[in-house]
Amino acid sequence: MVTGNMLILIFLLSLVALFVLILKFKLEPFLALIGVAFGTALIIGIPIIEIPGIITTGFGNTLAGVGILIGLGVIFGQFLASSGAVEKIAQSVLKVFGAKKSAAGLALTGTAVSIPVYFDAAFVILTGLIKSLSRKTGISIVTFVTALGVGLIVSHSMIAPTPGPLVVAENTGSDLGLFIIYGLVCAIPATLVGGYFYGMFIGKRVQSKPDEAEQEVAVASETPSKEISTGLAYAMLVLPIALILANTVSQLLVPGTTFASTLAFIGDKNMALFISVIVAILVLTPYINAPKQTLYTDAVNSAGVILLITGAGGAFGAVINQSGIGDHLIQTMQNWSIPALLLAFIFSQILRASLGSTTVALVTTSSILGPLALDLGVSPVLLGLAICAGGVGLSLPNDSGFWVVSRFGKLTVPETIKAWTIGGFIAGLSALGMVYLLSVFSGILPGI
Repeated sequence: MVTGNMLILIFLLSLVALFVLILKFKLEPFLALIGVAFGTALIIGIPIIEIPGIITTGFGNTLAGVGILIGLGVIFGQFLASSGAVEKIAQSVLKVFGAKKSAAGLALTGTAVSIPVYFDAAFVILTGLIKSLSRKTGISIVTFVTALGVGLIVSHSMIAPTPGPLVVAENTGSDLGLFIIYGLVCAIPATLVGGYFYGMFIGKRVQSKPDEAEQEVAVASETPSKEISTGLAYAMLVLPIALILANTVSQLLVPGTTFASTLAFIGDKNMALFISVIVAILVLTPYINAPKQTLYTDAVNSAGVILLITGAGGAFGAVINQSGIGDHLIQTMQNWSIPALLLAFIFSQILRASLGSTTVALVTTSSILGPLALDLGVSPVLLGLAICAGGVGLSLPNDSGFWVVSRFGKLTVPETIKAWTIGGFIAGLSALGMVYLLSVFSGILPGI
């Protein structure tokens, strides 16, 4: 089996092969991902008899996490759009932020929502706003995908009680309250720089518009049989978020109680979205012109393609993880003589890019560097935040989230890289800059 630096070379070549198959030869991404996964596994030297199992397990594990969520999310979004709820919410965002700054509003909304809600769930729930705001403002859909995606991933990576940052705080021995406060201080500027400002920049250079089918649905949704109120529209959008948040809060305040167990059931991301879909069917029907069966059919058709590609991304990621590239990178970087905060950022960033998982990168990096905070001569909080900043950007096709953004955002692979991958990287650098800024005031700020 291949070891050492050859693993990194094979990983990079596999990405090149993937891009060539999709962009030059126009191969369906699902087929390209599965093909490259098999090819990469063979080149690495994984025993042939084990390869199918690794790929199918990676595919299945990914869909176990997001499969039901994607299916329910598409149906939920279909009902929100067809009832006019998304349009009402978009109008209110425009009213508060104005057309020119609507992307900033969406980015900050994403940052707030992703604190209690997983990235995938939040993106699926809010994706309807992307299309609606783009139509209403004339701003490129790429801008709004960047704003929402970056806003979500920044808080997913930096603000507890999201699992990754929560583990980082624990592994570095940081005070959780201070870690959350300083995480917010770093996250908001990072969101605005990588999500809003860069989103506006790249949106002017990459003009992506909804296809004709999307536009037809949009027109239909703008003329529902009965006009929905803004309050009801927000209530429906917030329902799954509130259920998930109730679960999170109960686990923190009253863990182990019957009340917490009940909320854990209804607040599970899949159960919360299922309940929300049922409520949407019952409550939003008077506001919808189209037959329900048509909505179901359209949603299932859309979800099928997304599920296949997302699962295939997980399969490709599983092969890369099985190769041992993570262990090799850890051993290599431990010998680098660079400042502790920068080392933490680079360590986490490289693992994020190579393993395709923010949470895995944060947990792995913090488990190694966290106990060394005092020996490295840095504040545990700052070290932890530098690790979290490294987990924000460089999402590549081995990350299932890359394909969720691409498919739900209706972006091509090159557009997704320009908007999501690079936008996240810029946000991560901005967060690291804020960490260094906090370090300047280490003698004044508590806990640093």
